[in-house]
Amino acid sequence: MISYANAKINIGLNITAKRPDGYHELETIFYPFPLYDIIELTENTSTTSSLEITGMDLPVADDNLCLKAYRLLAARFSLPAVHIHLHKQIPFGAGLGGGSADAAFVLKMLNEQFSLGLTSEDLILEAAKLGADCPFFVDNVPAYASGTGTDLTPCTLDLSDKYLVLVKPALHIGTAEAYRQVAPRASAHDLRDLIRLPVQEWKFSIKNDFEDGLFEQYPLIRSIKLALYEQGALYASMSGSGSSVYGIFSEEIKLTDFDQFGSVYYPVNIG
Repeated sequence: MISYANAKINIGLNITAKRPDGYHELETIFYPFPLYDIIELTENTSTTSSLEITGMDLPVADDNLCLKAYRLLAARFSLPAVHIHLHKQIPFGAGLGGGSADAAFVLKMLNEQFSLGLTSEDLILEAAKLGADCPFFVDNVPAYASGTGTDLTPCTLDLSDKYLVLVKPALHIGTAEAYRQVAPRASAHDLRDLIRLPVQEWKFSIKNDFEDGLFEQYPLIRSIKLALYEQGALYASMSGSGSSVYGIFSEEIKLTDFDQFGSVYYPVNIG
């Protein structure tokens, strides 16, 4: 069985409070982004499950989320050993949720491959045990996320008539590092109301709270956002905890305008 695990972007990201357990309360809009990791799942001939990673030079660690997703369901169901071939194309340390997507898609693939009978609600509960972004990728539709990112409400946001350019600089930002840069505060406006505004008005009211601290530490990220606006972006923002930055355009643009950043570009019509 083969699946294509897509990335996500964050439209707005407000860090509203720090919880006693060390996690943070947030609100954001998750939006699917068509950049894909490719996952192949087959039954293993040995008695031990295994993971193979190609596409990017990543170690096969025992705590990889794909393996953790398998173990999560194997503890509940009598699953045979499997081999997972993960071909990575979504950059890591980019705020695109690639690892979370891979884990959620492995859950869905196991459910289908072995006829486990889990509903979307069941899979969302299991995915929440793996990471805050994972539940989003079960239904994989635009959603307002609150709590630690696991409380999801579908929203009607549709950017199918727009073009999106994603710029990934040669920077890796860990989630813990990003959170050290931010001071939680309550949101002045409901993000669900703000996204109903015309996209060109978002820049005045929709913000990623991680940007201020990380822009000071990594000026290149700020430069990318400014360059996207200079090239006519209706809205530009860092995704998640960085380091990727996306711009939403009304029409296609020349990607060579971003060569100065030495970055990786993913132009897509997201319809």
